[in-house]
Amino acid sequence: MKTFYLSFLCLIFLAIFAGLALSLLQRESLSQEGWWSARRDSAGLAPDARKYAKDAIVQVYAAPTWGWKGVVAVHPWIIFKRAGETAYHRYEVISWGAGDKVRHNRHSPDGYWYGAKPRLLVAHRGPEAAAMIPQIEAAIASYPWPTTYHAWPGPNSNTFIAHLGREVPALKLDMPANAVGKDFRSLLNPVGLPPSGRGVQVSLLGVAGMTLGAEEGIELNVLGLNMGVGFSPLRLRLPFIGGPGRDNLQKNSSESTP
Repeated sequence: MKTFYLSFLCLIFLAIFAGLALSLLQRESLSQEGWWSARRDSAGLAPDARKYAKDAIVQVYAAPTWGWKGVVAVHPWIIFKRAGETAYHRYEVISWGAGDKVRHNRHSPDGYWYGAKPRLLVAHRGPEAAAMIPQIEAAIASYPWPTTYHAWPGPNSNTFIAHLGREVPALKLDMPANAVGKDFRSLLNPVGLPPSGRGVQVSLLGVAGMTLGAEEGIELNVLGLNMGVGFSPLRLRLPFIGGPGRDNLQKNSSESTP
């Protein structure tokens, strides 16, 4: 048993080290001029809302956070539009500013997050997207911590998007392993659905726990650092870099991106 525990601890440390190393290698070089001048324009990922006005569209993005935290964590958001609309609604949780942390249309739908290019996690279009938009709006309204933000262990921007995934399983949300805060749960509710909305999760304030989910596979949470194995397709889930080798668009999309 002693050998087993030592091997397990070594595996954890190796996963953390490998994840950090890969994260530093893969991270884009961002401007060092300051957050106020960092790039925030469109990354060209979202379908043109006017060109595709007849379509209902739902997408979820994530980008490395600003500064050194971008090596270990991401900031996610959701955008959607109904059929007939020519502009997107963007919702996210942002830490700065007083009052409600849930913000609407503070940035462009697919904009760079202060210099970091976003990554498309989920994309749905057509009747399936139209059916889930009212559920998404209801989930936004029911978010339990609208005026609270803690970078670690949560609630934060990842907690917010994870809440939407639990409330709207049709999203088929698969948040990356480095979405720190996605596993935050109240002490009064330590057992429930994972962010994908399908499976089971046990979590103590997002600091320690385990997830078995349709999108997540098996994931272990130690001090907010997640590692595990996904099964569809088979892939590692590591702290700092999320899930290498995964094509989220092909798995979770019900559209062909133009």
